[in-house]
Amino acid sequence: MVGGFISIDCGVDVDYHNSQTDIYYKSDKDFIDTGKNRDVIPKYGGHVWREYNNLRSFPEGKRNCYTLKPEQGKNNYYFIRASFLYGNYDGKDQVPEFDLYMGVNYWTTVRLSSVSQMLLHDLVYFFSADTDYLCLVNTGSGIPFISALELRPSDNSLFNTTNHIALNHWAKDLTAAIDSYRYKDDAYDNIWLSYNIPDSVAINTSLDIDTRASTYGLPVGVLTTASRSLNVSYSLRFSFSYNSAASTSQYFTVIHFAEIAEDARNKLTQFNISFNDIENTKQTVTLEYLKALSLRFQNLTTDGDFSLTLVATPESDLPPILNALDIYQVLQFPNSPTHQSDVAAIMAIKRLYNVNKVDWQGDPCLPKEHTWIGIGCSFNTTPRIISLNMSGSNLTGEIPSSFSDLKALEFLDLSNNELSGQVPEVLGQLPNLKVLNLSGNKFTGSIPQSLKNKSNNGSLVLSFTDHPDLCQMDSCRHKGKRLTVPVLASIATSAFVLILSILLIVYCMIRRRRKEEPLTRSRVGSFKSKNRPFTYSQIVRITGNFTTIVGEGGFGKVYLGTLTDNTPVAVKLLSQSSNQGCKEFRSEAQLLTIVHHRNLLSLIGYCDEKGNMALIYEYMENGNLRQHLSGLEYLHNGCKPPIVHRDLKSSNILLTENKQAKISDFGLSRIFTTETATHISTRPAGTFGYLDPEYHVSGKLNKKSDVYSFGMILFELITGQPAVIRFQEERIHILEWMRPKVEEADIGSIVDPRLQGEFDVNAAWKFVEIAMSCAQSASTERPDMNFVLTELKECMAIEMAHGRTQRMQSDMATSGNPLQMSVLNMDDSDMVPMPR
Repeated sequence: MVGGFISIDCGVDVDYHNSQTDIYYKSDKDFIDTGKNRDVIPKYGGHVWREYNNLRSFPEGKRNCYTLKPEQGKNNYYFIRASFLYGNYDGKDQVPEFDLYMGVNYWTTVRLSSVSQMLLHDLVYFFSADTDYLCLVNTGSGIPFISALELRPSDNSLFNTTNHIALNHWAKDLTAAIDSYRYKDDAYDNIWLSYNIPDSVAINTSLDIDTRASTYGLPVGVLTTASRSLNVSYSLRFSFSYNSAASTSQYFTVIHFAEIAEDARNKLTQFNISFNDIENTKQTVTLEYLKALSLRFQNLTTDGDFSLTLVATPESDLPPILNALDIYQVLQFPNSPTHQSDVAAIMAIKRLYNVNKVDWQGDPCLPKEHTWIGIGCSFNTTPRIISLNMSGSNLTGEIPSSFSDLKALEFLDLSNNELSGQVPEVLGQLPNLKVLNLSGNKFTGSIPQSLKNKSNNGSLVLSFTDHPDLCQMDSCRHKGKRLTVPVLASIATSAFVLILSILLIVYCMIRRRRKEEPLTRSRVGSFKSKNRPFTYSQIVRITGNFTTIVGEGGFGKVYLGTLTDNTPVAVKLLSQSSNQGCKEFRSEAQLLTIVHHRNLLSLIGYCDEKGNMALIYEYMENGNLRQHLSGLEYLHNGCKPPIVHRDLKSSNILLTENKQAKISDFGLSRIFTTETATHISTRPAGTFGYLDPEYHVSGKLNKKSDVYSFGMILFELITGQPAVIRFQEERIHILEWMRPKVEEADIGSIVDPRLQGEFDVNAAWKFVEIAMSCAQSASTERPDMNFVLTELKECMAIEMAHGRTQRMQSDMATSGNPLQMSVLNMDDSDMVPMPR
């Protein structure tokens, strides 16, 4: 390659030397894995350089990318030229239109005016990494193609800047001649195309020109031709329009002059030059015969139309003259590429497993609309890969160490492949990993202790099912011992974590298109003293004399308050007209003094003074559910003896500032007196729409009553409807609304329309089936929460395999990632069982 040149002929199978230009061209097969080689019709390609006789077209995929690795790429400028000649290669006589991206940023739109037009797009680009990408994006207006792609090292001293700039570049030889100049005449291989300015005269000379005053290294032949106005009274005007997405554009230009007219000896050539007729850009130019002069102008801001006007001064003997010019338009490339360690890791994984996905090209995260299928990213200043779903991708061999470089990874699904060997310890060292699914592979040996520890403490949801030859690290003496039972047991220890995770995913699917309101309050201070008594006068002072109402329920109104250490609290005041009395009020206070969990609402204090009763809670900045859920499995199976909530509904599940979900309102809760008791008799209580019909009739309470209510919440999440729906002038239960749709197998009318069809049908049906099983009329036919957990887990796996989850996780990451925050804030140490 000449002087660091990279010259790629797109659409040929072998490398060759072009004797016309003395440039060595490489086939593009080593730069891209997709596309098809095609030849243009000879009558269009035969009269131009060889690289325009063929092309590569991209009939498949939305985005196809060339991988560029200059020898000295990082922290250097390169001149990049992409060339296009359609040449009716497909016989359709329909010129396509498509977009070009350089790296993760939009560059330009390729628009050819005819089948025979040869179009060049030039860019001066700063490589921030060793590897970058040029991508062709199908916009629905025809199949993208490219004829040639060329990279040339560029001297940034021309731009007089150290900024990371990108510049569209045009080089014009202003003459009527049809010849063009490039390498070797131009050491940088700029292509100087001839151009005839309207209302001008083309002149030329064969005499030598003194180029010592010009330091830009342009070909001397470019200076031997020029355009000249008709006479001294006429101006010389060059103009062009560039279709830019920006309302204004910034340019700089280098203009080249040499007075070559035969009648110019001993005469004065002097003129004023201005841009876009702006007075403060005017500059006077005086030329000497056969001496080159190059002038640079920068910071020229226009509305997209660029014009250059030359007008002779009164003293000038000759009309203005113009030989050549370079024009650069400054482009805004605002997006930064994905973190380089993530890119290197995912590329290594792609190579190792020979992943042949047409969309796995270019940057894995950006542009957002072209994020790789199976990958989810966080989009901060530097995007990071936070989820990777390669389930069912026919992967074989061992898990490579490359996964350890994905430091921001939170979700990893490698299930249902043919992976073998030992499960590497490095997976347990990923600092942010929350979900790991390795089920359905052929691993042997032991589960790394680091993974077991994270699973046991609830910080990792771990799945290792269907591995007959994999055993636990501390019991590997018995060959072939299955790990299914112990691993599932460790998962069950933190079952509520998985329930929360799944329901948050479903919720975010429903809510992701809604614009979230900015948080206006942050929690200050800490709850230093809990469950302490307050006087009524203190309650009045805390609430500012009951100024701000933040909620209302069966007990009465809830007010916003502030403790002396500036901690915000919610104060629930028992109304004298409340249907729920002192007994339930005291029951809630008593219960919350002895049961504590991070997903149960914390009681800070209470007031019981002369008939004035109030409960003081931690303040939940983000309201209640129709939102998120967790904690129920803990009440049923983690507390000894178990607790039945009795009034489980979406409005009793509140959200912290960080979207951590907590169950509230325990005034109606009941504790089983023995662990073996199947039910207790009590008067029916709860909320219409969520209330177990069997409990309502018999008054017999059991854990399956909460399961029924839980099913109603599942229905709310999947449909976006409330438990009781207003239909015309009537109110119908959500089950009545659901049943005919289920019978008609009309999943599209069941799922919340705000999802716009973006869900896996199998996952949606499974979710509905789980909810229907919870909603059985007879409590004996309803599943236990542990079974619901397992089923929801499978539902999540189906949706992840469908490739939707990664986009949800990106949406959650950009809006505070409630899933991450909720899972991060739970572990077994939070479980404080009730005393027996």
